[in-house]
This record gives sequence, structure tokens and C-alpha cells, in this order.
Amino acid sequence: MAFMLCLLLFSFLPTLIFILLRHRASLVTRRRIRLPPGNLGLPLVGETLQLISAYKTENPEPFIDERVSRFGSLFTTHVFGEPTVFSADPDTNRFIVQNEGKLFESSYPSSISNLLGKHSLLLMKGSLHKRMHSLTMSFANSSIIRDHFLVDIDRLIRLNLDSWTGRVFLMEEAKKITFELTVKQLMSFDPCEWTESLRKEYVLVIEGFFCVPFSIFSATYRRAIKARSKVAEALSLIVKQRRRESEGGERKNDMLGALLDGGGFSDEEIVDFLVALLVAGYETTSTIMTLAVKFLTETPLALAQLKDEHDQIRAKKYYSEALEWADYKSMPFTQFVVNETLRLANIISGVFRRAMADVNIKGYTIPKGWKVFASFRAVHMDHDRFKDARSFSPWRWQNNSGETPQGNMFTPFGGGPRRCPGYELARVELSVFLHHLVTRYSWVPAEEDKLVFFPTTRTQKRYPIIVQPRSLSKQCKE
Repeated sequence: MAFMLCLLLFSFLPTLIFILLRHRASLVTRRRIRLPPGNLGLPLVGETLQLISAYKTENPEPFIDERVSRFGSLFTTHVFGEPTVFSADPDTNRFIVQNEGKLFESSYPSSISNLLGKHSLLLMKGSLHKRMHSLTMSFANSSIIRDHFLVDIDRLIRLNLDSWTGRVFLMEEAKKITFELTVKQLMSFDPCEWTESLRKEYVLVIEGFFCVPFSIFSATYRRAIKARSKVAEALSLIVKQRRRESEGGERKNDMLGALLDGGGFSDEEIVDFLVALLVAGYETTSTIMTLAVKFLTETPLALAQLKDEHDQIRAKKYYSEALEWADYKSMPFTQFVVNETLRLANIISGVFRRAMADVNIKGYTIPKGWKVFASFRAVHMDHDRFKDARSFSPWRWQNNSGETPQGNMFTPFGGGPRRCPGYELARVELSVFLHHLVTRYSWVPAEEDKLVFFPTTRTQKRYPIIVQPRSLSKQCKE
């Protein structure tokens, strides 16, 4: 045992020395150039523990609020082992995301990059990223959603809601819905035993995103790596099969078909790409669905107005009749609810980037190699930019409210070349989900549930609700 401890100590000694030297170098750098004001905290840990502690609560704002109050909207800290400049300024955030590939490059924890794969869209850079991002954007635009995706979105959401009765864990049900939708859109699979088995492995993969990226220390990370291998193996079989079919002239109108037709992509590249898209479609949209219901439940006036809008749409249709594109475009208050949920939930709280050169901004210098964090959440929750910023108020998005923010104030899907390519698809899925939920069911919370933001945004108890079917005779066309 003593031998093992010594071995571990010596194996990590170079890393510890490197981190200590880097911390010392950052202090020297700070004396030489004009960095944004702030506090690097303790060696090794910096202010990481304060950050994590804040984000494990319902109210993580004090971490940034206190530093903005002391240092301004651009401040220096030290988190996750590296000196980092935090931005709570919308103009600076826009500057950071717009200069992707010029002054800044994407940078994520190794736990995430290892699990997503080196060919994932999140980690791609340069011309390859531009090409793949454009391909994804073209596959998830409004016309594709209208002509190809909407019918399956409506069908699969209704299919899942049909099984609801009594006590429902909304977060789990939403994840099931969004995974089935994403698998259908990417690979044309309807729900089956294979898709459910794949989903269970995905749960383990996502749990490993914010772990120490060493299997010897983290059982969660070890399980995540194993699950990732199973997912990659399952997807590889599908890619090989579809490639053979494509070479034989058979083509399906899905994302995998577009990748195979795109030419030049290896099976490994396609698998990594699919892994990341499944994560994006599954985790983020399901959380938005859950929090939209939570916020509406806590705001009865908004829920009543939403029900009225959707009852009017349903009154013109038969019970089992699917929504059409014109129905989606006639949901103005629903879009206010979607915007406000995105603003308040902050599923993407911000983005990490690494400076590719010394960057001058707002009278300060960000040294080459330093990380920056563009905090979208800090802007969305700023009372100077949004009235009563920490309250759920869909009405702020009405054109005549005088509160609709400028473009760089509201960035729930990021910005620049890495803006989420599925932003319109997510809005459609949430709108269709809310339509069928409020026209089919009434509900009450089964118990109190709190919102936390680390390692991801979620409710602690999966948001349990008790559902009761609504009377349909007065809502639907006879």
C-alpha cells in the first residue's frame, strides 16, 4: 500500500511542479502587463472551490456579482487549474465569440474532450469546423424542420405523453423524449430496445463530463469511458451498414445520410460527430423542457395565458390531429415563454476560450495562453439590462414592453462561428411539447424541488409532478 502511494505521488509530482510554476509565472505576468483586476486565489485551486460551491446552490450569482462589484465586468480569477479572465460584459462576450479562430480558440476540460472524441463539432477547429457547422446548420434550418422533422416531433411527443399517469418525473420523461427525437433526426430510428439501451449508456457518458479525468481516481469517469466505448461501437456498426447501403444507391434523409453524402469523412469522424450531436440534442433541450414547466407552474398567470393560446389552436383540430407549421407560427406567447426560459435557465451559462495571442480589450491585456470565460448568464441576470432580471416574466418579450434587449444581450445559444446550429430545432421541439402538455394535462408539483447549476443545470429531484388528464370535449373540433 505504501509503495502504491509513493508511486502515485511520484507520478503526479511533475504535474504539481508544473502547476506551481505556472501559478508563479502568472503572478510574474501580472506584474509585467495590465491584466484585468481580480484575485488568483490559492496556488493549485485558485478560486475553484468558491465557484463550485456557488453553482451547487439555487443562487450562484454571488460568485460573479461580488467580483463585478469589486473589480468591474472584466475580472481575473483562477479556476480549474488555470488563470482565467471572466467577462460579464455583453460587448466583450461578443468580441470573444466573434473572434473564434482569430484571437481565441475553443478550450474545454479534458474530461469532456476525451468523452466526446477529437472529431466532435465542439472540438473541431478551422476549416473542418466551418464545414461541419455549415452542414449541421443546413440540416436543421426552418424549411427542413417544417417539411421533414415536424411530423415526427409531433408524433413522438404525443406517443410519450400518452403513457403518462399519476406521478411523473418530468426530467426523466423529457430526456426520453429528446433522445428519441434526436436519434430519429440523426439516424431515422424510431423508439425501440436498441435506442433505449443506447440512451442508458449516454446517461453514464454525460455523468463523466465534469469528473477528474483519471480512471484510477474516479469510478464515475471510469464508467463514462466504458459507456463511451459501447456507444461508439454501436454507432460504428450503424455507420458501416449505412455506408454499404449508400454505396448501393439507398439513401435516407437524415443527418447520417448527409454526412455520408458529404464525402471524405471517415467512420471515426462520423461516429465522434454523432456522439456530440446526441449529447447536445438530448441533454440541453430536455432541461429546457423541464424548467419551462417549472417556471410556468410557479407563475400561474403565464401558465393560464399559455393554456389559452394552445386551447385556441387545438379547438380547430381533431384530438389526434398533428400540429402543422402554421400552428407553430401562431404561438406568439409560447415564444415569449421559450425566450424567458432560455434567459433564466442559462443552460449554456457561458463559453471557455483560450487566447491565441496577447489580446488587448477594454484597456487591459489578456496574455497568450490564458483562458477567458464569456459569461452569458451574468448578462442575462443583470438587473441593469433586464428589469427584475431574476424573475420569470414572459411578457418582457412583447414588442411594446420596451424591455426586448439588443442582440448581444440575449445569447442563450452562444454566438459567432460556434453558435448552436440546432437553435431553431430546439425552439420547435419545446413549443410542440408545451402544446401537447397543456392541452392534455393539468398538474401540480409532487414535492418541492430545487434548481442547481453544477456540474450541469438541473433540478435535484428530477422535478416530480402529478398529472391529471384534462377534459378534451371542449378543446377539440367535433
